[in-house]
Amino acid sequence: MRPLTIALATSGLTKPLKQGRVAAAGAKLDFVPVEQIVPLMRRMVRGLDFDICEMAFTTYLCAKAAGKPITAIPLFVTRNFHHGAAFHGINAGIKVPKDLEGRVVAVNRGYTVTTGLWVRGILQSEYGVDLAKITWAPTDDEHVQEYRAPANVTYKFRGRPIADLLLSGEAAAAVGDVRTDAGEIKSLIADARNAGVAWFRKTGIYPINHTVVVRDELLEAEPGLVDDLVAAFTAAKACYLAQLDAGRELSPADEAVIGLRRVVGDPYPFGVEPNRKALEAIIRFAVEQQVIARTPPVAELFAAGASAS
Repeated sequence: MRPLTIALATSGLTKPLKQGRVAAAGAKLDFVPVEQIVPLMRRMVRGLDFDICEMAFTTYLCAKAAGKPITAIPLFVTRNFHHGAAFHGINAGIKVPKDLEGRVVAVNRGYTVTTGLWVRGILQSEYGVDLAKITWAPTDDEHVQEYRAPANVTYKFRGRPIADLLLSGEAAAAVGDVRTDAGEIKSLIADARNAGVAWFRKTGIYPINHTVVVRDELLEAEPGLVDDLVAAFTAAKACYLAQLDAGRELSPADEAVIGLRRVVGDPYPFGVEPNRKALEAIIRFAVEQQVIARTPPVAELFAAGASAS
């Protein structure tokens, strides 16, 4: 088998692979340089630029619906709770989530960004927000060019910083990975971390952010590749968890994973069945928010024979 190009963000989970401490038996992985994974996801769904690529799950759902020849393996390399990813300007008159109705809410990057999808789903299912009564305003294009957003989505703020939109009052609130220390911008959901923990304990849903996708022609040509990748990522995970257990050289990101581990147990469960609740929830939210048109069976989204656990 020729060397396979693979695009992965560098994290505690992926470092053992990228640093060569763990290898994929039967496959030589050629890791491409990654400063930010988001542009590489876009290159993958638009041009199939890599053999294997880390992929935001909602981007993957859009790509699959558009007929892109890629398929996921049930390896979920980033995940988190998203109650803290909704914000409002303090002068917008927003007291409770329902107050978003009738307003413009900015979306960091595209409408189909996974964090935004999770936040909207939580606002609807837990706080009774009617998403159709909100004008959603993404600040960038969608990764999947063929995607067409619903009528209550406007791209008029494309290229504008989220903080500027909130501070100017052009957007009452925002969802997504919004990083600002402006005192005029506040979290929409009070005590967001504990709210996320309570939601997990109520629903059993531990949100998925990113998965790993492979070009279909490669999966057809190399039927053993799925097992090789599953084994490699499982070994990398064991290395990382051992590092966390030892408490060596822990970064803030590592500390965050330790915090997740205290709540959910395994911070990186692989496989379909251990993640069925999260998968069914993200698919349901995607259909409700008109990100995809139909509800695909969960098994249809993953490579045949993928049984990581």
